[in-house]
Formats: sequence, C-alpha cells, structure tokens
Amino acid sequence: MTATQKSPGRIVFIIVNTIIMILVCIVCLLPMWHVLMASVSDPIALQKFKGLLMTPIGEPTHKGYLLVMQNPNIFTSYINTIIYVIVGTGLGATLTLIAGYILSRKTFRYRRVLMSMIVFTMLFRAGMIPQYLVVNALQLTDTRWAVILPSLLSVFNITIMRNAIEQLPASLEESARIDGAGDMLILFRIVAPLVKATFAVIVLFYAVARWNEWFNAMIYLTKRELFPLQLILREILIINQNTVTAGADISSGLDNYKELVQYATIIVATVPILCIYPFVQKHFVTGVMIGAVKG
Repeated sequence: MTATQKSPGRIVFIIVNTIIMILVCIVCLLPMWHVLMASVSDPIALQKFKGLLMTPIGEPTHKGYLLVMQNPNIFTSYINTIIYVIVGTGLGATLTLIAGYILSRKTFRYRRVLMSMIVFTMLFRAGMIPQYLVVNALQLTDTRWAVILPSLLSVFNITIMRNAIEQLPASLEESARIDGAGDMLILFRIVAPLVKATFAVIVLFYAVARWNEWFNAMIYLTKRELFPLQLILREILIINQNTVTAGADISSGLDNYKELVQYATIIVATVPILCIYPFVQKHFVTGVMIGAVKG
C-alpha cells in the first residue's frame, strides 16, 4: 500500500466522521435558521404555527426589526455591551497573557503555590453574597466596573496560556537575556508573537463570554442606562414588560408582534458575535491544542 492510499478502516472512519460532523452542523444551524425565518414571518400566522420553520410563514415582514430598533434600550444596551466586550476582553486577555508568563517561569519560586491558589478559586467559590459585599465595599455598584472586574479573569484561560508558553524553547528566553532583555520585553516581543494562536483563542473565549454576560449586571446595576444587551434581551424573552415593544402598551395592536419582536431581538443580539468567529477560526484548533497539550 502506497503512502497516498488509505486503508479500509481509515476510509470507514472518514465517512462516519464526515456524516457525524454534518449531522452536528445541522443540529447547530437549524435552531438559528428557525429563529431567522420566524423573525421575518407574518406575526399572526407565527402565533398559530407549531414546529420547525424552514421558510417564512405568510407574507415576509421586517416589522419585528423595526420595533426592536425603535426601542431606545436596544441602542443604549448595544453600546454598553460593546464597551464591556472591548474593555473586558482587552484587559482580561492581556492579564491572562501576563499571568500565564509568570506561572510558566521555572525560576519563579512560588509558581506552584500560586497556581494552586488560582485553581482553588475555580473549584471553590465564596458565593454570590460575599462577592456582592466586596463589590459594594469597593463602591463599584452601579458602575461599569461592577460588570467588568468580577469576571475579568478565567482560571481555565490562564491554564491554557501557561501551558502554551511552557512549550516554548527555553533557549529563546536565555538568548534574549544574554542580549539584555527584561521580562516585559521578552513577554511582548518574543513570547506573545509565538503564542498568538492561543492568544486569539483566549480573546474569542473572553469576547463570547462578555457578549453573553448578564448575571453580574442584574445583580450590581440598577441604572438602566448601564444595562448590557443580554439583560434587555432577558426582559424581552422572559419578563415581557410592557415597555419592551417600542415602549408601547401591550393592550394595543402591538401585542400580536410580541413573539415576532422576541425572535428579531435574538437575531440582533446574536449575529454580531457570530461575525467575529471567522476571523479567529484559523487559530482556534491550533491555539487550543497548543495550550491544552503539554510535552
């Protein structure tokens, strides 16, 4: 058998693996497609329909998106979420890179003790009430920092970054130190470019988490002008307050559009973060494997 030929077992594996991956893709895409089709369907027909939508029901309409855009809370929360994502992701990814570098240094005497303390926080948490008392004591409630700081770092991401940096050849650091480079220069001029694939994955993890985050905002914020998008989305999907449909009275004719607005809001809140993935997809597999496998 030549190098280009595949064994029967290999061929069967490729076929089965391809079928499974196609089925997984279908299962993942169908719910989003259903929501997209429902968001442009006729609202009256949508209320009566039960099942999976493959095409819009009735005459297609963009009324749901118009109602969403007329809601002033949507634009304010969109801006807030963008701020939380940019600031939280930037700070979180940078500090994760620094923490991974420090914990990977064999010359750092207390790196194992420090890593054990960090991992301990992932296994055992103090709880919501002590965390709220800390945030309140720091006078961070009703500020943007109350949303950003409590979930700024992830132990999982720090571990991935540490493992990725540990796999770099020690000779690179030794050569840089011979030339007079310090830790900051080594980190940002030598280490960071070499682990950019892992760093891109960490940025994706933080960005997705920030975009979907709403719990901290619900606990620490009372000012609606600081609410993130997902908290407004929660109100639309769960609480169904009368103000969510463009600030109109539900008893009016807009009651028929309530379900349509819910679907349109899901699309508006989900599409932007989905657009980020193609830019980091090429780094995803490489970055995760480098950070997850040691040796």
